[in-house]
Amino acid sequence: MSHHHHDSECCHEHEHHHEHHHEGSLKSKIIRIIIAAILLIAAVLIEKNSSLSTWQLLLVFLIPYLFIGFDTLKEAAEGIFHGDLFNEHFLMSIATIGALLIGFLPGAETQFPEAVFVMLFFQVGELFEGYAEGKSRESITHLMDIRPDIVHIATTDPSIEEGELKDVEPEMVEVGSIILVRPGEKVPLDGVVLEGSSALNTVALTGESMPRDITVGDEVISGCINLSGVIRVRTTKPFSESNVSKIISLVENASEHKSKSETFITRFARIYTPIVVFAAIALALIPPALSFVIYHLSFSESFPTWLYRALMFLVVSCPCALVISVPLTFFGGIGGASRHGILIKGANYMDILAKVKTVVFDKTGTLTHGQFAVEAVHGNSEQKTINCQLSTINCQLLHLAAHVEHFSSHPIAAALRDAFPEAAHDECEVSDIKEFAGHGIQARVGNDIVCVGNTKMMDSLGMAWHDCHLPGTIIHVAINGEYAGHIVINDMIKDDSAEAIRQLKELGVERTVMLTGDRQGVADHVAKELGITEYHAELLPADKVTFVEQELSHPSPLTSHLSKVAFVGDGINDAPVLARADIGIAMGGLGSDAAIEAADVVLMDDQPSKIAQAIQIARRTIAIARQNVWFAIDVKIAVLILATFGLSTMWMAVFADVGVTVLAVLNAMRAMR
Repeated sequence: MSHHHHDSECCHEHEHHHEHHHEGSLKSKIIRIIIAAILLIAAVLIEKNSSLSTWQLLLVFLIPYLFIGFDTLKEAAEGIFHGDLFNEHFLMSIATIGALLIGFLPGAETQFPEAVFVMLFFQVGELFEGYAEGKSRESITHLMDIRPDIVHIATTDPSIEEGELKDVEPEMVEVGSIILVRPGEKVPLDGVVLEGSSALNTVALTGESMPRDITVGDEVISGCINLSGVIRVRTTKPFSESNVSKIISLVENASEHKSKSETFITRFARIYTPIVVFAAIALALIPPALSFVIYHLSFSESFPTWLYRALMFLVVSCPCALVISVPLTFFGGIGGASRHGILIKGANYMDILAKVKTVVFDKTGTLTHGQFAVEAVHGNSEQKTINCQLSTINCQLLHLAAHVEHFSSHPIAAALRDAFPEAAHDECEVSDIKEFAGHGIQARVGNDIVCVGNTKMMDSLGMAWHDCHLPGTIIHVAINGEYAGHIVINDMIKDDSAEAIRQLKELGVERTVMLTGDRQGVADHVAKELGITEYHAELLPADKVTFVEQELSHPSPLTSHLSKVAFVGDGINDAPVLARADIGIAMGGLGSDAAIEAADVVLMDDQPSKIAQAIQIARRTIAIARQNVWFAIDVKIAVLILATFGLSTMWMAVFADVGVTVLAVLNAMRAMR
């Protein structure tokens, strides 16, 4: 068993383990909160009904306190250790430890239940937060889909009979080996075709929607799927340098580039906590000092009173309501979005979605269906032999072309058959089928000899063919040695693509850009149809990553500084770009697994118009979160002012926190709709 295969299995196990771990930690947290609440009630009953000393009571309350607050204290300690002092854990720890200890000062009352209650509440908030963050992106093991498992080597050793095949791991194949690729298999390594001809499906790699016809002497890249013929290939690169390996490593590195955007609360706490802590210290020390200086009162007399107010100040200012309601709002928003078939993989992505001002689209499979269909049929009006209306010429062209392509496994043949399904059931006799590699097919349909193919085929028959004003793949048809017309086959644009672009503009998205591996003409046509002003064609996967990286590092002068770049794609080739953009949006219905893994937002039904909806949901969710923040801060400021003048008690402080939290949570529930 090779090392690589083993790795990917480990990955799978690890991923599995990770998911279980996430669910497990949430369950254990809920159980801990319930047990701690029971312990707290027990401790309060003991306090009411027994005459224990302050020290003994402290020990009783320490049991639920440490049971529920251990994590928070640990995080606070780690924060101090790493120099990241002012996080919400630190604030909670100081307020609660202060409340536990204040009873030991002369003339102060004990505040044990409050201390435990505040900590318990904080953990409930953390629980919601953990749940709302949810499963962040998992590892990209699905990329292994494009990784070939075995290679058929046609041995180059003269002592072994020619034509014997040996199956080996891709890593074992040396450069210059001759390998065989059968129809339906992935091309395992980059190389050059020695014999045979076929069509390759490259959608997974380049997003190029047209199958590429290859024949002797053409280069093939790994990761494509061989559609029709058996080919022999001489390898030109070892597996480690092949196209597939490069894409896999691109994605793996891209997700490391992208730091987790800090959650709103953490950013908020970083500014808020130091202000509160210093204000509380000032409140504890300055008034007693002033009263000592002005009224010559002893410092120790007034100190407990002010220390109590300072601690109350800390408890009130504790961002409980925020810590609970903000993640809940996000969670509600994520839930609401998922009911519309939009999966957002974490709260931090909401934040980014709301700020998106540049949306970069991949073309094939995202704005277009990524499958071919006949778009137009143009009969040759100079064709004398068939005396009938143009429409029937067109009908006949399709009819004959569908017959000729009846047995071909090429995607273009499939498009022709789909356009004229009647061909499968009618009485026409098809015989003498000849396939010309890379050119087309000739066959006898009834009494007519029909040639269906590209311009090379028409040239070889000496036909005067006409080009078409429409972009796309042009299939020319000749009947009995005379040019009969052509059929235009195109990757069809999705019904709601143009609507999607219009909605984005209405939402104030400043730029929409289309990137594609397709040719310039095709790209130009699609961009015009959809009203996209900026597009880049003939790109390889790496070029798309480069484009997005430039966007991220040098924002265009057209967009404001803080705007974010979203990338929308569906293929394996898009996975690196999805992982790299500020926000990656994948088409989930037909999209590749790799793209869905690497993305931050997944649209389950492949409709581009859902992007605007996702941005709206994100903006609304952020707005509700902001309301909660301001409401909570306003109430807190009011209670803080009261606390400073000694007009509120510790319970009032806790209620200011809890009451606000309940209201904020109710407001947060609106996000679910």
